[in-house]
Amino acid sequence: MKPRHKKLTIIIVSVAALGLSAVLVLDAFQSNLVFFFSPTQVAANEAPKGKSFRIGGLVEEGSVKREDNGVTVNFVITDTAKVIPVVYTGILPDLFKEGKGVVAQGKLSSDGVFRADEVLAKHDENYMPPEAAEALEQASKSQETLLKKPL
Repeated sequence: MKPRHKKLTIIIVSVAALGLSAVLVLDAFQSNLVFFFSPTQVAANEAPKGKSFRIGGLVEEGSVKREDNGVTVNFVITDTAKVIPVVYTGILPDLFKEGKGVVAQGKLSSDGVFRADEVLAKHDENYMPPEAAEALEQASKSQETLLKKPL
């Protein structure tokens, strides 16, 4: 094999290896990508079916119910416009309370219940996850718009 052909072979193999590694990295990134949706978006069927995503808002007052096993909790997340029931099995964060901000990650089941794998609560009195704050703000704007429309 001539030196020119050896160089060309090395370049082709290098480009192929680089392309393959780029495809593998992008595939791993895509499979780990998790989007955020508000309860209004979930109710409007904008959330993916069968895929993991995050939902955020406020824990509705009076909605937290613990099952007899002590680790399964049922509660409702709201953005003041729509509500989504959530089931979580595990230990909740210490700051998880009714009326406070929360973000849950999991999947929406066919019966409309969000099955959470992870629940994140707000950090202090002044903090709310940016996605949840934005969702609450949009929901309140849409509520104001509906109230201002004449009947």
